[in-house]
Amino acid sequence: MWKDWIRPFVRPLPQWSVVGVAPPQRMVAASLRWDGNSADVTADHTVASLKPLTIATSVDAGEHPVLEYADIITGKPLGVLRLARTASIATEKASLVLYHVAASEHRCLGWPRRPWNAWLQNRLMRKNRASNHLNMEPAVAQQLMIAYLCPRPVVLVSVDAPGHRNIFPMDLIGPLERSGFFSLALRSTNVSVPTMREVRRVVLSGTPATMKAVVYQLSGHHKQPLADWNELPFPVRLSREFGIPAVAAALRIRELAIVHSQEIGSHTFFLGRIVSDETLAEGAQLHHTAGFHQAWRRRLGMPFTEI
Repeated sequence: MWKDWIRPFVRPLPQWSVVGVAPPQRMVAASLRWDGNSADVTADHTVASLKPLTIATSVDAGEHPVLEYADIITGKPLGVLRLARTASIATEKASLVLYHVAASEHRCLGWPRRPWNAWLQNRLMRKNRASNHLNMEPAVAQQLMIAYLCPRPVVLVSVDAPGHRNIFPMDLIGPLERSGFFSLALRSTNVSVPTMREVRRVVLSGTPATMKAVVYQLSGHHKQPLADWNELPFPVRLSREFGIPAVAAALRIRELAIVHSQEIGSHTFFLGRIVSDETLAEGAQLHHTAGFHQAWRRRLGMPFTEI
């Protein structure tokens, strides 16, 4: 129908697609390139802050590297982040490098739909600025979408200490493989940040894609702690070493001992070591990716499962 033909020209693609992916994702590879060198950082880069948009990695790639994303099956390039070194973190005989995102581009949409879709998305973001929970400039949000070309898993983070208990969803997480760290970038306004810095223990529950609705319901706990574990709409089980309640139906439960934390712009960046790691079931985990990435995959006949 003519409505289907004209829709892409008057309505932007969704910024984000909620998808189910069996972890770890093996569809998109990430590579750092600098001065004739390259390194696979698929499991060694993460978002450390949204404002300013900052990437952390264990790889020292000089002053102005390029972070490239490519589809593993077809080998086709998907997008690029151009980075500028800002700082480094040294702790526990390991070091990380922080990079500001200076520029970006993606290849998921062709010309002229690519710039037109970005213009439509940016216009919508400006119109809905007051209700946009990311509160980012549209150009930076476009850069963030490229960082999500590697689908980002969603976990529920459990915190438990005398006088404070909480559980909330996060996707700004990930391994920094070469350093052995696992990172979490949590908005500094989160009510549990002071407790996490004090007790230095959290538990991550890898949530099945089927739990999407209940996971999103817990987003309110970024601002309000949990009154009682018995209030949760699902069963919990105690984690192996810390005894912190985790999701009983989780695909995977990891206990994280926090060894370092610092504020980076809008977020507090936590680094930890995995104390225990239990894989409890196989299946699709809740993930987020860019909407234009899902559109590209759909066009090639290999979309992620929409949740």
